[in-house]
Amino acid sequence: MTSTHAFWLAGRQVTGEDTFDVTSPWDGRLVGKVSVPTDAQVEEAVAAAHAVRDEFAATPAHVRAAALDQAGKRLAERAEEIAQLISAENGKPVKWARGEVGRAVSVFRFAAEEARRFNGGEVQRLDTDAGGQGRLALTRRFPKGAVLGIAPFNFPLNLCAHKIAPAIAAGVPIILKPAPATPLSGLAIGELLADSGLPAGSWSILPVANDRMPALVQDERLPVISFTGSDKVGYSIMDSVPRKHCTLELGGNGAALVLADYASDADLDLAANRIATFANYQGGQSCISVQRVIADAAVYDRLLPRLVAAVEAQVTGNPADARTDVGPLVSVAAAERVESWVDEAVAAGARLLTGGKRDGAAYAPTVLTDVPADVTISCEEVFGPVLTVQRTEGEAAAFAAANDSKYGLQAGVFTHDLQAAFRAHRALEVGGVVIGDVPSYRADQMPYGGAKRSGTGREGVKFAMDDYTYERVLVLTGLAL
Repeated sequence: MTSTHAFWLAGRQVTGEDTFDVTSPWDGRLVGKVSVPTDAQVEEAVAAAHAVRDEFAATPAHVRAAALDQAGKRLAERAEEIAQLISAENGKPVKWARGEVGRAVSVFRFAAEEARRFNGGEVQRLDTDAGGQGRLALTRRFPKGAVLGIAPFNFPLNLCAHKIAPAIAAGVPIILKPAPATPLSGLAIGELLADSGLPAGSWSILPVANDRMPALVQDERLPVISFTGSDKVGYSIMDSVPRKHCTLELGGNGAALVLADYASDADLDLAANRIATFANYQGGQSCISVQRVIADAAVYDRLLPRLVAAVEAQVTGNPADARTDVGPLVSVAAAERVESWVDEAVAAGARLLTGGKRDGAAYAPTVLTDVPADVTISCEEVFGPVLTVQRTEGEAAAFAAANDSKYGLQAGVFTHDLQAAFRAHRALEVGGVVIGDVPSYRADQMPYGGAKRSGTGREGVKFAMDDYTYERVLVLTGLAL
């Protein structure tokens, strides 16, 4: 019998009145049953978070850091177990699930480090004008209030860690909502934080259904919202609470640009293999997976067959097999959507070079060329294992093609030219430019977020802590400076 997973209310494990099933996208088997919070339990969690604000903000840094250190160590000890859990509920190949666990361990470590050095205070002399003689300003950061963190299904452990770890590091209470399709990994974080010594109410993990979220979003006791997911949902949240602080990490249709100087056989082999891998890892269900390849005409004809071969070399199948590169999408409905977008593009004149087949929730790694600019797959985030490839003439045209999107999360530029790298950094309308690699590279301590419809604010531990807090200045008077 599969046990029922309790949720975490104000730091303690409890159950509600109802449950829901979590099933594997790969074979439909039952992975676990999850207890659902009642409305009264959700209210209790929010009230506790609101009530503990001052106490948690005043908690010594070493207490918060120790809790985060403990969580990271416990996660490292259970790494294989939790990687298997991620793979089971998400359909992610276990090789990528293991990588996700390793990243989450780092997130907790980074958060522990930031807890120890955050809010050290910036001192500014004010006697630069006569009216400020004898005055000194000390600036520190304080919580804006309790946070509502809403996490997606595609990185069900690490993106939950990116919500909760910075909040604990900054002394900010948080209500964390994991994705309904993949709640088990998020709930496991509670086990890592159990007996941490943090104040009761400082954190809760509630597997609340999406249709119950509007009330939480509107609750004035949760003045900060950190959301990762689709642009449609993210901006509807922001529009519904214009006076709240919203950090939105939304979608993308990441472009990999291969410039003319990246022309040796070794260069093109590297680019093809990196692009093929990171167009299809996580089943393409990453907001910085490669969706568009923009290749200079000077290298296009030599790159394209390499790219097709590298995509076809991706191993598809059972996510529990360590050899598998590409598993299923999160659901049959997700695969059917990808299938319909590819079919639409082909019907409009796109050429299908490989893939284009669906089997249940699995969709074969796919490469398209000559894709019309107005079809859905050109304009939206596919969130599946599909690549479109286009030819451009020159650097300026490549930059323009990359910017021809409502999204702007990250871009990758394959070039050896340092000047071209700086031109790309200036020209590309994205939150991050990766030189010599795909746009899919993310270090968990760096500022991460987008431009245009890809969101607002930044994640990355220190930068999330900045978003959860505000500056408050203290002016000291009558000092002998």
